[in-house]
Amino acid sequence: MLDQKIKGLAKQYADEFIEVRHHLHANPELSYKEFETSKFVQSKLNSFGIPFEVMATTGIVGVIKGKNPDSRVFALRADMDALPIQEENEVDYRSKNPGVMHACGHDVHTTILLGAAKILNELKAEWEGTVKLVFQPGEERNPGGASYMIKEGVLENPRPQGIFGLHVHPGLDLGKLSFRKGRVMASADELYITIRSKGGHAAAPHLTADTILVASQLIVSLQQVISRNNNPTSPSVLSICSIQGGHTTNVIPSEVKLMGTFRAMDETWRSKAHELIRNQAKGIAEATGAEIDLHIDIGYPTVDNDPALTETGWQLANTYMGKENVSETEMRMGAEDFGYYTQVIPGCFYRLGVRNKEQGIIHNVHTPQFNIDERAIETGMGMMAWLGASATV
Repeated sequence: MLDQKIKGLAKQYADEFIEVRHHLHANPELSYKEFETSKFVQSKLNSFGIPFEVMATTGIVGVIKGKNPDSRVFALRADMDALPIQEENEVDYRSKNPGVMHACGHDVHTTILLGAAKILNELKAEWEGTVKLVFQPGEERNPGGASYMIKEGVLENPRPQGIFGLHVHPGLDLGKLSFRKGRVMASADELYITIRSKGGHAAAPHLTADTILVASQLIVSLQQVISRNNNPTSPSVLSICSIQGGHTTNVIPSEVKLMGTFRAMDETWRSKAHELIRNQAKGIAEATGAEIDLHIDIGYPTVDNDPALTETGWQLANTYMGKENVSETEMRMGAEDFGYYTQVIPGCFYRLGVRNKEQGIIHNVHTPQFNIDERAIETGMGMMAWLGASATV
């Protein structure tokens, strides 16, 4: 049986690809700067004998042809970029690049896709169709590397019938997978706000507009206008995550900068919320005499898992993992540029359990202590190879 052969190779190659992960983890690169990561992935594909091309500067698309290569085409995707976080893990393979860390597991995703690629290539005489391997830059930064890959034709020649992507899940135990049909992740937009006045003495606020106070009013009022206008049955989040302004105790600064994010599960509400945010900023500017510049950087769309393709993936996971190890994942307000792919072709974005409470592997993504139980790499690359070889729509 093909699934058993895949499991055998995944087990055989597990240690090799744990070392691959160690290399990637120790050498993280930020979004759109994945130059050495890209060279490393290219060298691995060359060593496997898998043809590929480079696109979107650091992105890579490889192609493996099985029997009757035109009979079915599916894509498998991994992201490659890291985050501007200082790693705190005391491990041999900790980041060598100060202030940069694979804190979201993209090193794991890339490793898993490389492992799946090696397995699929070795077994290509035993499965039908074509598999495209999509190694993507810039998932962590607008406008999202997926958008560049799509513009440069990653979903053409040949056009996949569907695409699978995975993400490590530190809330899910090792040996588990989770899937969800339909909308699974939120849209994400970035907010950049600058509040200006002529500045002045703290003892004479009547002679200027108090930029600190205006910023405070705006932060609170944005929370109110979003929460009071949104249908509470449709999840939505606005968070201001940065305030920069002022340097001393007795000077009202001439400029205060705010940065934040807006997330939504409904595209109609998303558009309306943008209008409300703009109107609120304009109204406060008029009321206080301050100047407010607002920029909403439109980011990723929602991630919408195709129900039929997700059902296929779920059933294949039941076969490969055992039904008791596959569950429904939760809806999340996090965002993923995988949503761009799901706007073009059927997609399925699923979760891989990496948690091991007994070993203290419990920290969430985007934290300095994030890590995984590396036995998940064997599971991940075997499952992804199984999907690539077996999926149908």
